[in-house]
Amino acid sequence: MTGQEALHDHLATGQTTVARAWAVTRTDGVRYGFTDHDRDLVFDGITFRADTGLSARALSQATGLSVDNTEAMGALSDAAIREEDIAAGRFDGAEVVAWLVNWADVTARRVMFRGHIGELRRGAGAFHAELRGLTETLNRPVGRAFQKPCTAVLGDDSCRFDLDTPGYVHTGALEDVEEGRVFLFGPLPGFEPGWFQRGRLVVQDGAAHGLSGAIKRDRFREDGRRVIEIWEPLRAPVVPGDSVRIEAGCDKRFETCRLKFNNLLNFQGFPDLPEEDWVTVHPSLARRKDGGSRR
Repeated sequence: MTGQEALHDHLATGQTTVARAWAVTRTDGVRYGFTDHDRDLVFDGITFRADTGLSARALSQATGLSVDNTEAMGALSDAAIREEDIAAGRFDGAEVVAWLVNWADVTARRVMFRGHIGELRRGAGAFHAELRGLTETLNRPVGRAFQKPCTAVLGDDSCRFDLDTPGYVHTGALEDVEEGRVFLFGPLPGFEPGWFQRGRLVVQDGAAHGLSGAIKRDRFREDGRRVIEIWEPLRAPVVPGDSVRIEAGCDKRFETCRLKFNNLLNFQGFPDLPEEDWVTVHPSLARRKDGGSRR
């Protein structure tokens, strides 16, 4: 008998011992378990804690392609979900799985919801997290884009470039930080100016460990120090001495793929695609087509 069948039989008795449980998996792999039962529950290798004050509104579900939504609410706790982690964006896009489970026999359970965290609000020592179902992704455009620039992300399955290749990544300690978005290094010999522009910066340790940002500018200062600037400040403090990884940038051009990365065979753009004004071109009626006079 499956866990779902066992739960169905238990519900049919009319005297139930059921509770709700949620598993939250952040994009960095950290997992949390919560339950509205008064004791901890353990299954699927997760301990679902009862002392977190987490609760959830009724789940809205529908047939067809409608988006399933619900909302989880709870008190902020240092031992569970911390306010600084929410502020840093560590729970943005986290996967959520919700069960209805027989707390007297946790093998009798059923998945009631599977999706991701959408809008996340916090304040007055509590948080409210909008939960969006799997059908939410159907609201996004999909398919191949036919354009001159490459559509792949540097290092992904389509690009196939190994970013750990020597000469394309640097990991080292920061000399200084300004406004949470301007990072100062030493000269970084071997990397020409602009090498990391359009690349990625990833913090390796400290309070902002695991957070990343897209690199807006890569330049030298008059004192010879290398300046890496990202588009938006990181949402956790970064201090001098923290270790940071910076990766080479790609502007998606055919020439860059060939000359900078030697990865032409995996280029995902269409460099010979005609310009938009090509569709307005019509056959010429002139006898001569060499630019000279018609006479």
